[in-house]
Amino acid sequence: MQGEAGDGSGQGAAQKAGAWPSAGRAWWAAIVLMLANTLAFVDRQALALLVQPIKQDLGISDTAISLLYGLSFTLFYIAVGLPIARLADRSNRRNIVALAILVWSVATSLCGMARSFAMLFAARVGVGAGEGGLTPAAYSLLSDYFPKERLPLAMSIYQIGIYLGNASALVIGGLVFTHIQPTAEVLVPLFGAMKGWQLVFLLLGLPGIVLAGVTLTLREPARQGVGVQEASAPLAQFFAHIAQYRRAYLGIMLGFALMVLVGNGTAVWIPAFLERSFGWSTAVVGKVYGPVVFLCGTAGALSGGTVAAWLRRRGYAHGNLLASLGGFIALVPVTIGFPLMPSAELALTLIGVMNFLAGFNFGGGLATLQELTPNRMRALMSATYMLSINLIGAALGPTAIALVTDYWFHDPKSLNLAISMVCAVASPLAVALLWMGMRDYRRILATG
Repeated sequence: MQGEAGDGSGQGAAQKAGAWPSAGRAWWAAIVLMLANTLAFVDRQALALLVQPIKQDLGISDTAISLLYGLSFTLFYIAVGLPIARLADRSNRRNIVALAILVWSVATSLCGMARSFAMLFAARVGVGAGEGGLTPAAYSLLSDYFPKERLPLAMSIYQIGIYLGNASALVIGGLVFTHIQPTAEVLVPLFGAMKGWQLVFLLLGLPGIVLAGVTLTLREPARQGVGVQEASAPLAQFFAHIAQYRRAYLGIMLGFALMVLVGNGTAVWIPAFLERSFGWSTAVVGKVYGPVVFLCGTAGALSGGTVAAWLRRRGYAHGNLLASLGGFIALVPVTIGFPLMPSAELALTLIGVMNFLAGFNFGGGLATLQELTPNRMRALMSATYMLSINLIGAALGPTAIALVTDYWFHDPKSLNLAISMVCAVASPLAVALLWMGMRDYRRILATG
């Protein structure tokens, strides 16, 4: 196909349009992309685990921590995401993913070199710049590796990386801090004296360098679906498409953005919540909370993709969003209630349920966006989706909770009340918006 990238191995041209890759190649791609997503979330969750030692060592507030997690990351994630997505709609997406992994992994290790808030902020900007290139290209790749009946499960597998990454950061941090205090100095060959929390960042950046090379084993698949013959969709055509289906797109994207606001906000502050409300150490938080994130989140992601596919087979054309809406509704009482539990055990049980439901929601919703969008617009659409969830979710979620803690309650010990208050606003709004998007999506399906 003219203008299509090669297979990435140097052994032949891409497949002809309409011929899907073999199941083996497709699932290998899903696994590699899931591992890339895993490393992306390792880098994010590591900061959440290290809130208390970083605050102590750098002498900063909860609000400053939220800026490290949200604003610094989001600035270049957004700036890079849209141009890279435009490139992914017309060029080799596999190469984009490999380069993105390399960039953010180096930046993660540089977080370990930070000696001040400004240095750590700058390194986090680099992490965001690298990760901005992953998801739009990955979503587009998966849409061309898997036909629509298998796409929800493939998207769910990709989303497992969120929970595997979050859990890995917690568990690795917990194991390190069992032997090294987070604020204790360690002499590291070639790098000199480092604090325990800095050593964790340094180590977590190394696996990405290896995975960037592994990514080159993937082949660039032939593009499938509507618009495949176009070199790339003009921006005017893209905006016209969005305007035509604006209620569906806005409902889905803003609904998920508010769910991510809840998910990101709680993910950042749950370790600190467990430490402040129940006296857990950083090491205990990592070792206990980490497996809960992985087991519950992974189970939810696999279940959500499976249920969405089952609903489609039963004749519900909007089954992808129907599954997600059920998960959104169930999240409302869970997100509001877990910070108010009287014991760590009850809180952790509801946190597990929350991770299951969050994972349950993603596969069907993401598959719907891909199905609604012509091929040569998919990466750009994915970047627009990532823009919305990062501006609203990644940037505002952690900061909203921090601002309520610092300026409403004026007490770090009231973090649990701040979490519950923010979730009480955002979770019901997410349900309302997704319902609006699903209603319009059903209308689109009915009119062909």
